[in-house]
Amino acid sequence: MNRGIENEFFKEVTLRICSSLDIDKALWRCLLYIKEIIPAQELLMTVYDESTGVLEIVASADEEKGYLKSEKISIPLGLRGQLEDVSNYPRVRVANNIFADPIVERIAKHSGWKDSSVIVGRLIIEGKFVGSFIVRADKNNQYNKEHLRLWSLVNEPAAMALANSRKYGELLRLKELIADDSRYFQYELRKELTEEIIGMESGLRGVMEHVRKVAQLSSPVLLLGETGTGKEVIANAIHNLSSRSNGPMIKVNCGAIPDSLIDSELFGHEKGAFTGAISQKRGRFERADGGTIFLDEVSELPPHAQVRLLRVLQEKEIERVGGTQTIKLDIRVISATHKDLFTLVKEGQFREDLYYRLGVYPIRIPPLRERKMDIPDLVHYFLRKRCKDMGLRKVPEVGDDTIKRLMEYDWPGNVREVGNVVERALIQSAGARYLNFDGLITMEEKKLPINDTKNIEYTDILSLDEVQAKHIRRVLEITGGRVEGKDGAARILNINPGTLRHRMRKLGIPYGRKKGG
Repeated sequence: MNRGIENEFFKEVTLRICSSLDIDKALWRCLLYIKEIIPAQELLMTVYDESTGVLEIVASADEEKGYLKSEKISIPLGLRGQLEDVSNYPRVRVANNIFADPIVERIAKHSGWKDSSVIVGRLIIEGKFVGSFIVRADKNNQYNKEHLRLWSLVNEPAAMALANSRKYGELLRLKELIADDSRYFQYELRKELTEEIIGMESGLRGVMEHVRKVAQLSSPVLLLGETGTGKEVIANAIHNLSSRSNGPMIKVNCGAIPDSLIDSELFGHEKGAFTGAISQKRGRFERADGGTIFLDEVSELPPHAQVRLLRVLQEKEIERVGGTQTIKLDIRVISATHKDLFTLVKEGQFREDLYYRLGVYPIRIPPLRERKMDIPDLVHYFLRKRCKDMGLRKVPEVGDDTIKRLMEYDWPGNVREVGNVVERALIQSAGARYLNFDGLITMEEKKLPINDTKNIEYTDILSLDEVQAKHIRRVLEITGGRVEGKDGAARILNINPGTLRHRMRKLGIPYGRKKGG
């Protein structure tokens, strides 16, 4: 072949293959030139993963345009040597009958090619096979030795272009991850990640002793306690006292995520894993790598998510939805529930093996009725906090008689109810010197202590769900049935409106159209 033609071919293909870091655009520009010199209807670029034996088509081009792809073809063990052995197999080869070459045949069947001819350039970087640069022409027997010689000239620039494109793509991906993390953690910081622990030297002293013992370990912790007792605050304390305190603290309300989305939210998904998955997404477990994940209301996890969680606890690894790559994690799992998990296990609603994995170190957080000495401090804490949140310059006083009344009440909503009642009292008092709680708590509804079982009619005792339902209904009466908004029940109860609706559905409390309003 004329030396001038070879030089021209090398120069033009090199310029075009290196003309863009977007490999699809570069391939299309190459094809527009190449098809004038040799038979060519399509160009392909592949990447090979030696650890999995997968050949991935990452880009292709026809006369219309270039295309980014991610089409993976598994190569059998017996054929991988032909790819990985860079010494005993040629850098460039012709397959004038694509179905006579066992590796090209797999690409052809995957791509739906009919009779075709191809020239395959094996891309070698630093003595390692990294992928291939392929030109295809319609019909058999389209290529000769001169075509093979020309294609061998552009192996090196094609390999460099592929490597540069992959590094560029990785930089963009890392940039997106950093931006995503930045948005996520700014959001988390705004949610006030840490709270003062009221009662750590009194009613919660025993709990804090357990926290200090387990904080420096990596053992899973299960926090048990009624709704509103402050399980999230204790989870924060465990994380902050641990060696992981500089890592992320990711929180998940398992009861607020629909069953259909729970796998994607917790474990992430790959692009195209399901309708609407337009890009790769990392789940909460990946975000928690190097830190702690807090699974609140873990009893609400559906069975399929329980299976995945068990694998995380056993193997410290996950797979994204729609993915095949195993992702190793270094995380500490703290879970919490207000339900009796052991009863759920006996009823077949919760996996027994998962129960024992989560409950390596259980910590029971007592309800407020069992630590009434903390009530005055809690009232004053929430008084200061709510005044600051509401922009009130003058903090009203709380009389001794009022404190005594508050201590006689059993607070079925626990610490969360204290905060909500204090806020309503501030609104009701409207700048008065003393805080007025009239009508905000009903002493007749006081419940007996949980351990006082003498002479009790068991039919009079409400379950936790019944207490919660009664409390929600009472708040809805105050708000006129309004769930969202400034004066809605969700704001008073200090929870997300979606979470409140989810609980109302589970407790059989109608709202919206179901209520008829």
